Amino acid sequence: MKKILILAFVSICSLSGFAQPVFENLGAKVNSIYSEIRPTISADGKYLYFVVEGNPKNTAYKTDKLAQDIWYSELDESGNWGQALQSPAPINTNKDNAIFWVSPDGNRILIRGSFDNGKYIGRGFSLSNKVEGGWSNPERLKISGINQMAIDKYTGASMANDGKTLFLYFSEEKNSFLNDIYVSTLNPDTEVWSKPAKMGNDINMDDYDEISPFLSSDMTTLYFSSNRPGGKGDYDIWVTKRLDDTWSNWSVPVNMGDSINTKGWDAYLSVDAKGEYAYLSTSSKTLGGTDLVRTKLSESQRPKNAVLIYGKVYNAITKEPMDAKLFYDLIPGESSEGNAISNPDGNYKVTLPYGKKYSIRASADKYFSLIDTLDFTEYGIYKEIHRDLYLNPVVTDGKVILDSNGNVVRTEIDGSGDSTDSLGNSLLNNLAEGQILSTNNILFDFGKSILRAEAFAELDKVARMMKANPNMKIELSAHTDAIGGYSENLKLSDDRANSSKQYLISKGIKGERIISKGYGETTPVASNQTDGGRQLNRRVEFRILKK
Repeated sequence: MKKILILAFVSICSLSGFAQPVFENLGAKVNSIYSEIRPTISADGKYLYFVVEGNPKNTAYKTDKLAQDIWYSELDESGNWGQALQSPAPINTNKDNAIFWVSPDGNRILIRGSFDNGKYIGRGFSLSNKVEGGWSNPERLKISGINQMAIDKYTGASMANDGKTLFLYFSEEKNSFLNDIYVSTLNPDTEVWSKPAKMGNDINMDDYDEISPFLSSDMTTLYFSSNRPGGKGDYDIWVTKRLDDTWSNWSVPVNMGDSINTKGWDAYLSVDAKGEYAYLSTSSKTLGGTDLVRTKLSESQRPKNAVLIYGKVYNAITKEPMDAKLFYDLIPGESSEGNAISNPDGNYKVTLPYGKKYSIRASADKYFSLIDTLDFTEYGIYKEIHRDLYLNPVVTDGKVILDSNGNVVRTEIDGSGDSTDSLGNSLLNNLAEGQILSTNNILFDFGKSILRAEAFAELDKVARMMKANPNMKIELSAHTDAIGGYSENLKLSDDRANSSKQYLISKGIKGERIISKGYGETTPVASNQTDGGRQLNRRVEFRILKK
């Protein structure tokens, strides 16, 4: 019977005489006479995805009256949830469709089922990205060993907001109803997820069932459901805290108490980045079937504060929004902390825990990458920070050139590598002496002149440009912000410019074609009073001396 309840995602109401949790119903635009279950709130709190069971509009309703489809609602500017909408194809293609995770910006979703080029091929998990007009074909996650490990009839999952940590629950025993919670991490080079590993004995208790994990935006607080001893009823929601940087050490789980749990079956709790409210489903005082509700969390139930970064990615020349990949890493070092994407409208959002300093890198084909630095080492309140990112098109064979004011002199990006433009004119004739290209992705550790790995790809592009124009000579100049002493910054920038020059020489460019010079803090392009301005001032530029 427990298995049937899990499969149906049913949340049973509390029995008479038991303290009723105080729930706020999300209203008639979200809830209906049918069953709304398994809510998944985006970190920004503006998108709510959920499963609707038994709606005649569902994909497979004609063959199964209990068929499930994914629906969603968007929060309007007045703070009200909009009319629930059925997610379009290719998301809802099976009898039982379900959503397990939505990214902070709503640009990616994790759904039930394994898909290959949009075709369902069996059980598993798949990601779909927001594209023009809807969603991309879902593509399966390649998880090492999952088919040999998850041998029971049912599996479930969720993902951390870093986009690279996956939580699964399943049983390694055939016909067993007792699931454990596992973690798997993404190898960004191979796009393969690691073999799932159990998440410690504090979370997984022998002879009991653990399901529906949800990690909050602080990357520390984990909510899950279990029928373990000490609960209020059948299945209860529990909370535990991560104790170190591994996924195996957790605090002793604590029952969420009467404000969340009933004497019935409670699972599938979801929390936004602000951590103020929990979203769940209930069968108490509903419009019909089960409804989606929210309840305010107490201080002991809430996750730690986090920061939500949002903005748009733009083409720096045309000022048009663009889709891009985003990566955020720890500073110092190059430890990958997560990934995100911007949608075709350029919008992106990421959530970052306090206690660390990050670099956010935006990257797209045929564009120079851009790095922004964010320092959250000091703990603070939940806040949202606006950061727009501007990507400069790559200089290949002189096809994109900016003048000293950052204005475009010539734009032609076709990636062909031809030495002539569409009119047959020599591109070399269109290069003007004195023109400048600036890039923000030739990076150094603080106070050092040793090139970091991110710089290599940028310098490789400059080397290709110079090889395509064998008579070209450039001045390679390095600039700093105003932090530190004037003389120290001047020497540091000079050393950094020379390091960049030496790299170009190693790529076959003759040294006499490059003049390296450090300008220190003398030529800022933005205010040194803000983090964003200082980041723009820490740059390397290439000035064409001779074409």
